[in-house]
Amino acid sequence: MVVTGCTPPGGGDGQSGGNGSVLNIGWNEAFRSMNDMTMDGNAVANTIVAYMTNDNFKYYDDDLELHDGALGTVGKVSEDPLKVKYTFSDDASWSDGTPVDAVDLTLTWAARSQHFNTVEDNRDSEGTLKDNPEDTVYFDSSAVGAPLIKDFPEISDDGKSVTFTYSKPFADWETEFGLGAYGSGVPAHIVAKNALGTTDAQEGKEAVLDAIEDEDETALSKISNFWNTGFDFTSMPEDKDLLVHNGPYEITDFEEGQYLTLSRDEDYTGPIEPGVDTVTIRYNGDPMAMVQAIENGEVDLTQPQSTADVLAAAEQVEGVEILPGEDATFEHVDLSFDNNGPFDPASYDGDEDAALKVRQAFLKTLPRQEIVDRLIKPLNEDAEVRDSFNQAPDSPLYEDIVTESGISTYDEVDIDGAKKLLDEAGADKPTVRFLYDNTNARRSQLFELIKESAEKAGFAVEDAGDVNWGTRLGDGTYDASLFGWALSTTAVTESDSYYRKGALNNYSGYDNPDLTKTLDEMLVTIDPDEQAELAGEVEKQLVDDAFGLPLFQHPSLTIYGDKVSNVSTTTLDPSIFWNYWEWETN
Repeated sequence: MVVTGCTPPGGGDGQSGGNGSVLNIGWNEAFRSMNDMTMDGNAVANTIVAYMTNDNFKYYDDDLELHDGALGTVGKVSEDPLKVKYTFSDDASWSDGTPVDAVDLTLTWAARSQHFNTVEDNRDSEGTLKDNPEDTVYFDSSAVGAPLIKDFPEISDDGKSVTFTYSKPFADWETEFGLGAYGSGVPAHIVAKNALGTTDAQEGKEAVLDAIEDEDETALSKISNFWNTGFDFTSMPEDKDLLVHNGPYEITDFEEGQYLTLSRDEDYTGPIEPGVDTVTIRYNGDPMAMVQAIENGEVDLTQPQSTADVLAAAEQVEGVEILPGEDATFEHVDLSFDNNGPFDPASYDGDEDAALKVRQAFLKTLPRQEIVDRLIKPLNEDAEVRDSFNQAPDSPLYEDIVTESGISTYDEVDIDGAKKLLDEAGADKPTVRFLYDNTNARRSQLFELIKESAEKAGFAVEDAGDVNWGTRLGDGTYDASLFGWALSTTAVTESDSYYRKGALNNYSGYDNPDLTKTLDEMLVTIDPDEQAELAGEVEKQLVDDAFGLPLFQHPSLTIYGDKVSNVSTTTLDPSIFWNYWEWETN
């Protein structure tokens, strides 16, 4: 048996506000849901609030090392079959006094496994989630490992532990549940109260458990409806049940689009001892306004969108610290494989080699180093071109992957090489429709640099910029796209949803059976050395197929005044909030 001990973050250091200490933090997007596990709720703005109001089993520090959280322990109790046991701490309790237990985590598994969904999707033609009809079960969520758990879990007599049995080995079993914002998931008894009409918390938990175990579609339809949207709110809700939490902070005030206030919950039973009593997150999407708020003393800490103008303005403010660095998002260019465009074999009578050469030619024109030198280094002098699709630059796997993948082919712009490839492919001035957010100044600059370089090689680059670029991803109306991915874990199976045919985040129509086999192996490989080898194979295959190219890790500017200390950030979500319990006010 392998069990990781629970050493709670912040516990035992004696730090406690207790004196009315207040901290104001500036953020660019407003909170909208306490359930960040839904497709619509999966946003950093929600995660940071859920992270501070709920305990977890695991969390990452600023060196991307995985640590034990305050909620309990995770242990592998068997390898064949793979069994993973979650044991909740004796003092783990929801804020209304209800124990946090196996039912809560079982509901999370049921929702994320998709085993109980009776339809593949339940959205209208515009992508809006619909209410489930009485005969429809649809949980608006997904995961990589949860679907491998097919049997109803083993639950201890006291309900304080739950053991999941995987149908296959799973590489990232340690972080599949309990990581980050919600260690247990949303409170099952609150879901039951609203979906099934139960008034007693324990009866509600039992009703949820029975519905899952019996696969009761009538009950699960109601449960999934509330799970999907019931925890969404954009101002202080009338129903205080939506604020039930199990962590050291509670939401005490929320003005729509303006601010959200978190206060220490004096009834919290866990071991975390934050150093600040009240944290107010103030919302403003204008990064220059955030700098002004720092200067005016309205905000003590912020991490606005990083631009040269923002950095210059921050440097003019007296008495502030500026931490340049990198955040959780990285920019990348993806190419479309299935839209009858210049990178699709169908445009060359099915000639895969011709399409590959055109893709390689376009990638050879991407001025990655110039982009970093001109747009990113003014914000972070240590910035470098990112060379991995799936691992952050400070990940332990990064260097080996980059060395072996062959991505060095694209270290420098090669216009002559691109022209030669186009000639070999018989592609005469292929037109590339380029999708990006044309309301974003940096992405507009990126597009212009890419367009100028690509047209030197003979491409005709068409501006397909669109403020609603996100709704167009995967619709076939563009040939290349520019946007960012934000990662929340170093798990090797993160790549599964990006490159498997039909997967959630595969917008390119990319499908390589050999790579799919490698992804299948990654899912079931537990040995770290074998995981690293397979991760390297995925990267090499993406380079060989000219899938696209990573560009750079987004620069971050963490700006704070002398009122707060122990500020740090990480390249995974939840960025500056990862060590909130260590913050202190001076």
